[in-house]
Order: sequence, then structure tokens, then C-alpha cells
Amino acid sequence: MITMTEIPIGASCWAAFAIRVLLILYGEIQDRMMVVKYTDIDYHVFTDAARYVTQGESPYQRATYRYTPILAFMLTPNIWLSPLFGKLLFCIFDIIAGLLIYDIIQIQSYSVPTATKGALVWLFNPLTAAISSRGNAESIMAVLVLLVIRCLLKRQTKLCALTLALSVHFKIYPLTYCLPIYFYVTSPKRKFIHRFIWTKSKNILERFLDLFWPTKERIEFVAVFIVTFAALTAVMYHWYGDEFLSEAYLYHVTRRDVRHNFSPFFYMLYLTSDWSSSFLLGLLAFVPQVVLLVAFSLVYYRDIAFCCFAHTFVFVTFNKVCTSQYFLWYLTLLPLILPATMMSIKEGVCLITAWFLAQALWLLPAYYLEFEGKDTFIFIWLAGLTFFFTNVYILVRLILTRETFTQNRRLKTS
Repeated sequence: MITMTEIPIGASCWAAFAIRVLLILYGEIQDRMMVVKYTDIDYHVFTDAARYVTQGESPYQRATYRYTPILAFMLTPNIWLSPLFGKLLFCIFDIIAGLLIYDIIQIQSYSVPTATKGALVWLFNPLTAAISSRGNAESIMAVLVLLVIRCLLKRQTKLCALTLALSVHFKIYPLTYCLPIYFYVTSPKRKFIHRFIWTKSKNILERFLDLFWPTKERIEFVAVFIVTFAALTAVMYHWYGDEFLSEAYLYHVTRRDVRHNFSPFFYMLYLTSDWSSSFLLGLLAFVPQVVLLVAFSLVYYRDIAFCCFAHTFVFVTFNKVCTSQYFLWYLTLLPLILPATMMSIKEGVCLITAWFLAQALWLLPAYYLEFEGKDTFIFIWLAGLTFFFTNVYILVRLILTRETFTQNRRLKTS
């Protein structure tokens, strides 16, 4: 009997794409016949922005369009070809992401069956298939982030920097990868460092220099990243001025969304929205994120795939705004780290179940607030805390099982 992992990856990709096309067609039926629409509301925002672009106007004339103008340009065929073009494009990016996962797992010295399993986790994941077929653009970010990791593992430092700059231009969160990537890029030779150390007993200083010393490769990485990002920003600013900076960048940094969301900080920000110090409280919410991101960079930068996953998981879980759309950011990297986890299928199923149940617990009071007008803010906050601690526990288990895997591999090679 042929198992899924024995089916060629190409056939799996075509099957996964066919499923997404069927979902797109089903979505057209649901949009026409049901009150609850299948198409993501953001897809209409993208399409309207693309329409403004085809008319030679700014995409930011569409209210709530807070993305790079590149996305609007990419979706101009929605206007002159078919309104389904964007959904098909996002599904194609979805399949490319699966192929990149397959390739990256093999680059990390795992077998073809293992790489196939990782790709199938993405390709046949109902969540990823639904998101792209509904017209959400997150699959573009998935491809960009996976390209960053692939280029880094292949030691293509300049291409990695260029891809990272493009991904940050699309969305800010990959900026957190800069520190671990800088550490990961070729370290200086010990003998060279020793000339700047008075005694060999200063291990902390040696470690510090090893991490931060500006080698040729590191300088190239930083330079290419800054030049590329600055060039993209300059071009878009030349076209759309302050409107671009405000909507595409500054909005996401200064955003204070006090509406109900999964973040454990939302209720505090909601209650203090009229305080003069509310902006300061919003900034303080970033402190746990920053501390954890630096700590993970220092400890796990050698395993760059896991480090980027942990960074994204922490960024989403501890963010002051957390919506379902953000979950795809770390789910993109999850297949890359699964081969290095010593976790039983039973525990994995339990963690996945707990993750979904915690979301359902939040969705119930959120529904009564949104559609029934009930005052359920305190219940939403408590459910958000439950979801937060569930995520923290999942991350701890992934870290511990990874450590077990690493120790076992060391024992086998020793």
C-alpha cells in the first residue's frame, strides 16, 4: 500500500492546488447564497486598492488599506482580468511555500520522506488552504520568510539580506530575525579575537566579541539589508509620500487596537484608552517581547529555523494586538522544526486540541459581544489569558522536546 510520503511531491502539490481551487469555487457560491461570506474582507480592500492603482491614483485612497503598494500592483489583474485572480495567486504562493518547506528540511540533512511529511503538513492543512482561498495575502509572507531561511542555510548571505528586506517591507515582524541572523552569519576566527583579549579567562568578553564582531559576511548582510529596505522605502515614498509611511509602517508600530482580540493586554488597553499615560502603557507592553526575543537570539541562533519560529511565536503571543491571521506567521515555520522534536503523536494531538479549544473558548464570548451586544469583556479577557498560557505551555514543550532530540543526536554521534 502506497503511503502519502511515497507520493511524489509534485503530485501532492497539484492535489493541494486542486483542493484550493475547489474552495475558491465553493467560496463564490457561499458569497452569493449566504449571509456569512467566505471571501476575506481584506480581499475586497486589496481589490479596491488595485482599482485605484489602475486609475493612476494612490492605493491608500481605500480606507483601511495599510499594506505596501506592491501588493496593490500585484492584484491589478483583479480589475482587468478576473476578480478571482488574487485568490489563485495566493494559492500558488501557498504551494510554493510547501515546496520551500520540502527543500529546507532536506537542506537540514533530513531524509526525503521526512521532508515530504513536513511539506504535507503545510499543503494539506485545512487552515492554510482556507486562508489563501479566502483571499488572504499571508501566503506571500510565508514564501518570503521561507526564502530568507533557505538562503541563510545555503550561505547566500546577500540574497538572504535582500529577501529579508523585502519581507520587512511587506510586514514588519520579520525584522525581529535580524539579530539571530547576524549571529548565525559566519563568526570570526578565534585567533583573530584573541588579539583583542588580555587573558583567556575572560570568556564572557570572548563570547560577546564572537557574537557581535563585524566580519565581512556580517557587514555585507547589514549593508545589503539597509540599502534594499531604504531603496524600497524611498521609491514608495516618492510615489505616495507621507501617506505611505503612515499607513504601511507607522500605523503598525503605533497601533493601539483596543477592540477585543486574543492579546492578554487588550483589556488593560481598552480600560485605559482615555488615560494620558495610555501610550506609555502600550510601549511597556513591548518589554516582555523584547526581552524574550533577545534571549532566544542568544540561545538558539545556531538552529536558525527553530530560532525564527520561536521569535515569531513569541512576537504573536506577547503582542498587544493578536488576531487569527497572525497565527499563520508561526505555522509557516512549524513544519521546519517538527523533525527535531521528540514528541509523541499523542502529546502532539493533545497540544493541537488544547490550542483549538482555547480559541473556541475565546470565540464564544467574542460572538456574544460582537453579534448579541452582550457585555462579555471580562470573559473575553479571561479566555485570552487561557489562550496565552496555552501558547506558552506549547512553546515550552517544543523547547524541551527539541533539547531532548539534540541530546540524543549528540550521544549517537559521540
